[in-house]
Amino acid sequence: MNLKDYQFGFTIHRNNPIISIRFPYNPQLILDLKKAFPSVQWSQSNKYWYLPDRAAIRTALSLPSKTLGSHLMEQIHPINQNEFQNFIDQLLLKAYSNNTLRTYLTEFAHLLKLLKSYSVKELSPERLKDYFLYCIKKEQIKENHLSSRINAIKFYFEQVLHRQQMFFDIPRPKKPQLLPKMLSKEEVKAIFKQVENPKHLLMLQLCYGMGLRVSEIVQLKWSDIHSQKGLVLIRAAKGKKDRYTKLPTSILDLIKKYFQTYQPKIYLFEGQYGGAYSVRSVQAVFKNAMQKAGIHRNIGIHGLRHSYATHLIESGADIRHLQLLLGHNSIKTTQIYTHVSDVSLYKINSPLDSL
Repeated sequence: MNLKDYQFGFTIHRNNPIISIRFPYNPQLILDLKKAFPSVQWSQSNKYWYLPDRAAIRTALSLPSKTLGSHLMEQIHPINQNEFQNFIDQLLLKAYSNNTLRTYLTEFAHLLKLLKSYSVKELSPERLKDYFLYCIKKEQIKENHLSSRINAIKFYFEQVLHRQQMFFDIPRPKKPQLLPKMLSKEEVKAIFKQVENPKHLLMLQLCYGMGLRVSEIVQLKWSDIHSQKGLVLIRAAKGKKDRYTKLPTSILDLIKKYFQTYQPKIYLFEGQYGGAYSVRSVQAVFKNAMQKAGIHRNIGIHGLRHSYATHLIESGADIRHLQLLLGHNSIKTTQIYTHVSDVSLYKINSPLDSL
């Protein structure tokens, strides 16, 4: 594939950043493109081929590195672009996690896009209240989403503009106390049976077998697995904390076979073009396996982590040990699993039954 035969651009397609690929119609160029990038797709409405805008793909195409927030910057009026850049710079100085960066940038950009040519620095607390009411009434966003949006905008006014009292009178929505969504052991088994690809199966097994977040599974490196000690190092997890967790002994042979087959270079699970496997791809694997297993419930891959914790509690695990394995700051966060386990609920009889 000769890269000079193609024109590349950066845009948004179905709310996702992509790399557009244009060239005069030529069957050989199409064949070369598909051979080099089997995941490439054709957009009938836009009349171009495209790939997801990822670091590994940019490297493969010899394109410049992705600038943080660049796809959002293009949608913001020039009067507020400088403030958006100041917002990015301050987030980077605070060394926030990638997940927090993505959330804050998306939520702050939402406000700036609505403002159009009105300067964000001129917003009063009253105007901000009107904005949050708009988010609730017109967009009908949930409490957790609204809280994230408030946090992002609060960061701008207090950490970038240094207006410490800006949000003093803006009430916080009360977050609903929801129980974690989990799967039974039978459902977990059924999901695993539907996964034929060894790499995909190992991903899901480790998510459940070690109670990992999906962001943690894609960042696992081969060097983090200490098979002789039966431990796995989880680096810079939520809150930028390292922790060790227990490696399931039943999976040791599978990991060895996986390594012999796939020969990962750095990350345990690497994408088609190198680098870490994408979070969305792992989520898609889980969703597809659930559908094949006939489990039609509104539950994401994080449900495997919840299931791991609940099943450990049911088997008699000490809650403080579970707290360390999950990487929770507070024991209160871990205690939520006692409310959904068989031990604490289903084995208790109602006094009505003894009358």
